[in-house]
Amino acid sequence: MPELPEVEALKDFLTEHLTGHEIVRALPVAISVLKTYDPPLTAVEGREVTAVRRYGKFFALATDGGPHLVTHLARAGWLHWRDPLPSGVPRPGKGPLALRVALETGAGFDLTEAGTQKRLAVYVVADPAEVPGIARLGPDPLADDFDEARLAELLSGERRRLKGALRDQSLIAGVGNAYSDEILHAARMSPFKLASSLTPEETARLHEALRTTLTDAVERSRGLAAGRLKAEKKTGLRVHGRTGEPCPVCGDTVREVSFSDSSLQYCPTCQTGGKPLADRRLSRLLK
Repeated sequence: MPELPEVEALKDFLTEHLTGHEIVRALPVAISVLKTYDPPLTAVEGREVTAVRRYGKFFALATDGGPHLVTHLARAGWLHWRDPLPSGVPRPGKGPLALRVALETGAGFDLTEAGTQKRLAVYVVADPAEVPGIARLGPDPLADDFDEARLAELLSGERRRLKGALRDQSLIAGVGNAYSDEILHAARMSPFKLASSLTPEETARLHEALRTTLTDAVERSRGLAAGRLKAEKKTGLRVHGRTGEPCPVCGDTVREVSFSDSSLQYCPTCQTGGKPLADRRLSRLLK
């Protein structure tokens, strides 16, 4: 799933390629992708893109005198820049294509979604705050006012484990499964540690890891074409998705805990005092 760094890089890429250009066609190929109907998708046609903004994992195209086109790429969605766009009208139900946006230049982009779970979401709204997922977002961790005190305030009273708290978009916007693993590895903290139990020193360490991990990922992605962002994300990860590989910090083997629809990765030496965490799914299979 694209997270804050990839969506921030997409925002920068689209700002460069879309701002000042007119949308001449917005064509839904998979009807399920549209989550709003008033105003219609055609309301963005004939309008100039004036800005591209990021809200957590959402990005929004603002149009001159018109609505915003807001997108959440979900787990398996992606944006593909085409210059020029393929000729002809795409046929619904053929392949992963969900929506196509064409500019007056002949260039544009396709939104695609792999797999059978169709969660890619597009909204046409007068104000991005009308999108429920944006309205409930917590603070952006890269905002200037997101300091240690703000993080401590957010975590106080949180009876959840750190892994779950970091992924909660209503608590902190933009962090998902991959970067929560990376942040906790950088902070040398167990993903199962109780969020409200952090000392001031631990809160400072987590804040530093949060800001540094996300900022470094954004910088690695900055200036890359949209099609290269996925590969860049994978190469920059130290523990997430690297089960069985050596930890780049201490050399211990990266371990995994599996859940019904996801998994987490961590280093026992760096994060849990050398003790492997119980993998409940594996434990059930061994019974």
